[in-house]
Amino acid sequence: MEYSKEFKAALSAFSSIEKDRLIFRLLKKDKLLSKKLYFELIDPETTDDKRNAMEENVAEKILLASKYIGNAKYFMSTIRTISADITEHVKITTDKFGEVSLNLLLVNRILDFNSDLSRQRFDNVYKLYIYIINKVFKALVLTRKLDEDYWMEIDEFLGEIRSKISENHYLQKLCINNGLDINWLESDNIPENIEQIIKDIKSQGFLR
Repeated sequence: MEYSKEFKAALSAFSSIEKDRLIFRLLKKDKLLSKKLYFELIDPETTDDKRNAMEENVAEKILLASKYIGNAKYFMSTIRTISADITEHVKITTDKFGEVSLNLLLVNRILDFNSDLSRQRFDNVYKLYIYIINKVFKALVLTRKLDEDYWMEIDEFLGEIRSKISENHYLQKLCINNGLDINWLESDNIPENIEQIIKDIKSQGFLR
């Protein structure tokens, strides 16, 4: 939504007390904005601190959820909740590196349980595997947009994922069927037109 000059001028004309009341009223309705302002203004924790805490959070929650891998709906629900936590972290801190690293960490921690996943019926893990492939594709897109100074760190996550995909027959097959070349799981090998590649793949009905 764009604001007219008149509207901006009217807001500027508010007294300090009126502005404070308006701000606090808005913050009560927008918890994310409240957390973002708290982080930017007075939070003693840095972006790195919060990313480190998120890394621990992701690992712990996946470990707990792994006991319920056989319950596909519950397991996926937990993963989506963790993913939402990562999204909130990124919105609060504008942590571009963390947006990639935390999502790749999530994928890696899920694939730590390759042996358990491999014992499940394929139709029970199909949605999870497609979810993982979409996550990896998105991470590749975001990696291309990161400063190349971060690529070495990202490659550690990508290399681990590549190794784990290679150990999971059905996931490897789905990657091939859905256009994900595991050779792209290295920053220097990510195609420059990766976004267009994904659009083309989706237009053909894949990644669903």
